[in-house]
Amino acid sequence: MRKIIQIASYCFILFTVLSCQDDDNTLEQIQVPQNLEVAIDVTDDGSGNVTFTASADNAVTYRFSFPDGSTAVAPSGVYTKRFTKTGLNTYQVTVLAYGQAGVSSSRLIEVTVESDFSDPDAIQLLTGGSSKTWYWAADVPNHLGVGPNNDDPTQNYFWAFFSFTEPFALADIPAATCAYDDEFIFSTSNGENLTYEYDNKGASFFNRSYASVVGGQSPDDSCYEFDTSGEKAVTLAPSESVVAAERKRGTVMTLGDDGFVGYYIGTNEYEIMSLTENRMLLRAVQGNDQGLAWYVILTSEKPVQGSGPQVEDDDFSNLVWSDEFDTNGAPDPSNWTYDLGNGQVGWGNNELQYYTDRPENVIVEDGFLKITALREAFSGFDFTSARLKSEGLQEFTYGRFEIRAKLPQGVGTWPAIWMLGADYQTNPWPGTGEIDIMEHVGRNQNEVLSTLHFPGNSGANGISEETTVATASAEFHVYTAEWTETQIRFYVDDEVYHIFENNDSTPFNKDFFMILNVAMGGNLGGDVEASFQESAMEVDYVRVYQRD
Repeated sequence: MRKIIQIASYCFILFTVLSCQDDDNTLEQIQVPQNLEVAIDVTDDGSGNVTFTASADNAVTYRFSFPDGSTAVAPSGVYTKRFTKTGLNTYQVTVLAYGQAGVSSSRLIEVTVESDFSDPDAIQLLTGGSSKTWYWAADVPNHLGVGPNNDDPTQNYFWAFFSFTEPFALADIPAATCAYDDEFIFSTSNGENLTYEYDNKGASFFNRSYASVVGGQSPDDSCYEFDTSGEKAVTLAPSESVVAAERKRGTVMTLGDDGFVGYYIGTNEYEIMSLTENRMLLRAVQGNDQGLAWYVILTSEKPVQGSGPQVEDDDFSNLVWSDEFDTNGAPDPSNWTYDLGNGQVGWGNNELQYYTDRPENVIVEDGFLKITALREAFSGFDFTSARLKSEGLQEFTYGRFEIRAKLPQGVGTWPAIWMLGADYQTNPWPGTGEIDIMEHVGRNQNEVLSTLHFPGNSGANGISEETTVATASAEFHVYTAEWTETQIRFYVDDEVYHIFENNDSTPFNKDFFMILNVAMGGNLGGDVEASFQESAMEVDYVRVYQRD
C-alpha cells in the first residue's frame, strides 16, 4: 500500500515540474488524495449485502473494483454490493480515491460475507408459479448463435462467430428439422424447488462433435433419436462466468441427469443472461471446447412460421411538437437543454468525448441542427461533442417520433437518437427504461440499430434489431418509432424492421424525453481511427405526433 501512495506522490511531483516549465500555476493546485479510509458494514441476514463507505482528503470521487470483474463509481464514497457466492467467503476489493486531473490513491481491503443464494424471481418467471412450457424463439433473428468465451464489449459478442440470423433458419436445414418441435417445461410445487422436463418428440439436434453419443457419424450438426424423458432436478447458483455483472442476470442453472436445452453441446449448465415472462436468453460453454459460448433464445409462446408480429394500425395524425431548426444559432432553449462533461466513466459506457454547449459542437445553421464531434484536447479529454435533451421541456407518453437525419462518418463515432424515462433520477437505469430509435457505429457503416433497454434486458442484453442503410452518412433518412400501450415499432424511411410487444410489465408506459448525441469510442463505438478529425450528425427536423 505504501508503495502505491509513493507512486501517486511521484506523479504529483511530475505534474508540478511540468507546470513550472509551462509557466502554468494551475497544476500546482492538484493534490493526490490522502488518508484513504474504508468502513465496511456487512449484513448478517444471508443476503450478501455489504455497504462500503470510503473517505479521503482531496478526493472528488471513488471507484470500487470487485473480484467478479464489476466496478462501481460513487462520488459520495458510499456503495452497496451484493456478493452472491453461496456460503462464507472472503473477497478482496480495490478502492480508489480520485482527485483532480485523475490523480488517485488506492487501497486493497478484504471482506468476509455469508450469502444464501436464491433467485425466487427466476423460479417464478420460469414456471409461472406452477408449470410453464418454453419453446425455441424461432421467429426472431439470432435465436441460436456462438461466440468466443470472453467478454469483449466492443463486439456484438452473442453472435461474434456464427448465428442463425434469420427467423426459422433451422427449418431450412434438413438435418435440423426436429429442433422446433421441442418443448422445455419448468415446474415448481412450492416456489423453491425447481424441476425440468424436455419433450423432444423423439429426436434432438446434436452438435457434430457429439454425434458419437448417439452412434451417429454425420460430419454436420444433425437430428438424432434420443430419449430425454423424465423429470430432472434443477439447481440455481451464482454466475462465475467471464461476462461482466452488469451484462447478465447473475444466475446459473444446472439441469440434473445431464439435461440439456434443445441443442446438445456436452453441458448441463446454462447461465440465465436475461429473463422475462415471455423471453429467456441462455448462455452455455461447449463441453469439449471451453473457448466457445453458445446462446439460445427461448419464448413462452410457440412461434408459428409466417405469423410473426403484425403492425398495428394506429392513427398518429396530431402533430403535438416539432423543432424544424429554422433559426440560426443555438438550439431553441424552450426545446433543448444539455448534458455537459464526460459523466461517470464516460456516461457508464467508457466513452471518450467531453460534451459541451459550444457552437463548435452544437449549432443550428441553414435549417439543420449540427452536432459535431471533434478531435481536440479539452478538459483532459481527446474529443469533444454535444448531447442535447428535451428533459423537463418536452416529454411524452406514446406517439410517433420522427427524426430526419444524416449521420456522421468515421470509425469510432457513435451517434444516437433515443429516449429515456423521465423518472430516471428516482428510478435509476435500467429501471427507468430506454428506447433507442437509432444507433450507428462507424465501423459498421451501413447498419443502424434500434434497441429497448429495461430490467433483465439492459446493456448488451437489450432487445435489439439492425437494418441496412447503405447511405446513412451520405444522405438524409427518416428514423421513426411508433410507441403505443401494446407495441413499439421502429422504421427507416417508413419501412418497419423491428416490432416490440409492449405490456404493463415494461417501463414503457410513462413519460420519456428525447436525446440527440454523438459519442466517441466507448463500449459500442470501439476504437477511434487515428485519422479521425471531425464529423457531424445533421438533423433536419424532430416531430412528435399523437392520436387525436
